[in-house]
Amino acid sequence: MRISTALPTAHTGVPDTAMAQHLEDLGFDGVSMPDLLFGDGTPGADPVVALAAAAQRTSRISLEFGVLSLPLRPVAPVAAQIQTLQHLSGERVVLGAGLGGFPGSPFWRAAGAPLGGRGRRADAALAALPGLVRGEPTAVDGETGTLAPAATAPPIYVGGNSEAAMRRAVLYGDGWAPSLITPADLAAKAERLRTIAAELDRPVPAISVGGHGVLNGSTETVQAFVDNVSRMHGVSEDEASRIPVTGGPDRVAERLADYADAGAHAVTLPLDGDSWPEQAASLAEAASRLRPGR
Repeated sequence: MRISTALPTAHTGVPDTAMAQHLEDLGFDGVSMPDLLFGDGTPGADPVVALAAAAQRTSRISLEFGVLSLPLRPVAPVAAQIQTLQHLSGERVVLGAGLGGFPGSPFWRAAGAPLGGRGRRADAALAALPGLVRGEPTAVDGETGTLAPAATAPPIYVGGNSEAAMRRAVLYGDGWAPSLITPADLAAKAERLRTIAAELDRPVPAISVGGHGVLNGSTETVQAFVDNVSRMHGVSEDEASRIPVTGGPDRVAERLADYADAGAHAVTLPLDGDSWPEQAASLAEAASRLRPGR
């Protein structure tokens, strides 16, 4: 199973791209950046720029979007950015993409991406992206054009936990990327994903889970995460408390194995709180202790 984590950021929200090399040295499969363009003061470094900088410091590790909010952006510039990043990195991009969250925030409204219509915009973008990246003549909003320099289309993982997101992943993606989900809930949804794929006569997408880890033993950081998830996603505190991954390498390895048993092919765990280098080393150690066959 592939294990990735996110670049650390300073308290100002600026990503430390130099740490991409450290993650590669630790043996991680991928380095990830979120897409948080809210406009309400929440730190939101541009993931394309950050991953381009990470590409120049690394040679092997995948460059992962977790996930790019498609309704916020015209699809042709997104495709040109992915083309460029593929060339700069030696084709190491893994494109997590989807509707994104928080459509009521200022920049969502300014981009003309209200709550209604996001799905249609994302579907159209997902349908056009592979051809655009490959440099093929592709129709966008009634106009057909070709982008260069052509590149290999990266694997696309469609984000979201809903039935609509799973269906979108089956129709347009190579994988499905749920987030903030327990292994038990993932197992049930993975079964539903297989059913949807059978109904549509399509291959079953791979599953890449996005979560959060607090591996420095900080109960305050865990509680802050639980409170935030409960408030922003409308779930109970008890439900939210089952989401973060905590503990030492053995305990974390067991949690990763539980995700594998539930159907996950990959897990991305951004690390919250202080002592990021120590947490990254602990996660790398946990990944090395996964049971054979995981």
